[in-house]
Amino acid sequence: MHQKNPASHYVYIDMLIDSVSQDTLQLQLPAWRPGRYELGNFAKNIKRVDVFNEKNEALTFHKLNKDLWEINSKGASSIKVTYSYYSAELNAGACYADTAQLYMNPVHCCMYVVGRMNEEHCVELTVPENYKIVCSLKKEGNTLIAKDFDELVDSPFVASEKIQSDLYEVNSIKFHLHFIGECKPDFKLIKYHFSAFTQKQIEFWNDFTTDEYHFIFHVLPFKFYHGVEHIKNTVIAIGPGYAINSGKSYEDVLGVSCHELFHSWNIKTIRPVEMLPYDYTKENYAKTGYVYEGITTYYGDKLLFSSNVFSLKQYFETLQERLTKHFHNFGRYNLSVADSSWETWLDGYLPGAPYRKTNIYDEGSLIAFMLDVKILQATQNKKALRDVCVLLYERFGKKGNGYTENNIIELVNEVSGQDFTQFFKTFVYSPQDFEVELKPCFDYLGIEFVKQNNTNDCENKYGFKVMDNGLNSRITLVAPYSPAWKAGLFAGDEILAVNGIFLKNNFNNWLQYFGDKDEIILSVNSADQMKTIFLQKDKKGNTYFFTPVLKVKMDAENSSKVNFEAWKAL
Repeated sequence: MHQKNPASHYVYIDMLIDSVSQDTLQLQLPAWRPGRYELGNFAKNIKRVDVFNEKNEALTFHKLNKDLWEINSKGASSIKVTYSYYSAELNAGACYADTAQLYMNPVHCCMYVVGRMNEEHCVELTVPENYKIVCSLKKEGNTLIAKDFDELVDSPFVASEKIQSDLYEVNSIKFHLHFIGECKPDFKLIKYHFSAFTQKQIEFWNDFTTDEYHFIFHVLPFKFYHGVEHIKNTVIAIGPGYAINSGKSYEDVLGVSCHELFHSWNIKTIRPVEMLPYDYTKENYAKTGYVYEGITTYYGDKLLFSSNVFSLKQYFETLQERLTKHFHNFGRYNLSVADSSWETWLDGYLPGAPYRKTNIYDEGSLIAFMLDVKILQATQNKKALRDVCVLLYERFGKKGNGYTENNIIELVNEVSGQDFTQFFKTFVYSPQDFEVELKPCFDYLGIEFVKQNNTNDCENKYGFKVMDNGLNSRITLVAPYSPAWKAGLFAGDEILAVNGIFLKNNFNNWLQYFGDKDEIILSVNSADQMKTIFLQKDKKGNTYFFTPVLKVKMDAENSSKVNFEAWKAL
């Protein structure tokens, strides 16, 4: 694997196949990558495939579908396949190559021989001598060695001259930290906090999944947030580089890192039966996204609090974000969390049609919270959702078995000593608002759940959200049956003027200024057609898009305080 002209973003790959004995040989390129449950169709980035035998004679081949090649290998004992892969996307799960680095996720660009996935796979890198290579695979010089194709594609790597590295140890296990990009990581601070949440996770599961682990950070010059899990490593894209040691950006570093580390157990080791083994050629449909992403999201936040890395205020802020996304998503009335998990393969990572679906990360984390508290309540604070997770690990993950949807319900029933079938039917398998179950859970912990009016007039009074679009404001969401909905405003419309005054990044200011009027006139660009919209207040005084706020009850009973401490500890 090498670069000819790094600025072109093309990486050149020579694939060598030995011990060829059959007359035809099939090469498959993955169509998706684990961790992102949608088709990626990576073959679209491949340029010019050529095939040769051991005598360097060209062999004929043809494609059977979008990412499957069949080679006429009759008479050949070994084969070389050459192609180039366009690597111009820098995030936590793609490939990027330029004059400063070679960053590859093999699942994007490495083919496998059908029927030979279980054999050892090696990648030899041709990179400048001053480049450092970071990868969780075994290394011999510039050669990376994987025991099989699954390990290869679960092992992204970076080669670059400028990589800042350090490490910390927990239970004699080495956890490596690598930063690529313009930044000045505060390794002392990072290692202190990472050690704390890593220790808490190992205590949670009672052991660790591997003998070492690598955190690989791509630090970007602008605001960014993305992480992808692997069993022995994670790649995290974060930014901006000047802010990663403090404030919200540092909280993001902690949050995504704790989340991705938890994935080393949950989804990389413990998997639904539909994904064990992975089928890289097509969709791997499963309805348990609330387990592999929702529970991970929940504990990615909670374990930062339990390990005292996050304060209660910081934890409440993250939980309030989850609540906001739930209550502001009208898709909760139309598609269940289980069905939304299935449909991530259709449009799970795009806004998609308004009001259509829920989010398995945020909705799943709230389901996990409710289960956690309800199991505590059912067992007098002796057991929690953690006990369900550990049983999943012991009975399924460690034994290499995939769990089913019913297995989850059975384990919750076993741990709690109660029948949770109706809970799953209502909140996992049916479109549902969670408030009816969330409030008693908060009450049990002595937490006050408050619905505050949104301070933004367009959201609170008129029922629509906007984002800046140049000098104007583009509508991103409209609450059904709100004044905005009734006036004919919809997602994608661009607001140009308010009561005849053209906007200059000041829409909310003018909306508030004219708030005393019964009717506001908006000039709107709707699909490149100018429209005049007459926006009226809700005559019944209804408000929209409330802000969820959590507070510890000042007058909470002692029993609630005991419950809270038990919940935090478990």
